[in-house]
Amino acid sequence: MQIRLEKIDPAKRQKRFYVMRIAQTLFGEWCLIREWGRIGSRGGQRMADYVASKADAEAALNKLSNQKCRRGYYLCEMQHAI
Repeated sequence: MQIRLEKIDPAKRQKRFYVMRIAQTLFGEWCLIREWGRIGSRGGQRMADYVASKADAEAALNKLSNQKCRRGYYLCEMQHAI
């Protein structure tokens, strides 16, 4: 599961993205991986939060997604590579 959010506000010179995905490690742990930064720039930030179960990871993803949407981010269509 992966979600991409963006926030673009030309008046404030804001062009930001926020990507969240759920993954399982090689040891069977579940984590919520978050990446964020400025659209078009190199680099950015990345953080992984380890949780007890997949359900906990999905709950954290939904909570964080709702929080970001309240702050002006909107959901983007994900483009999958073939």
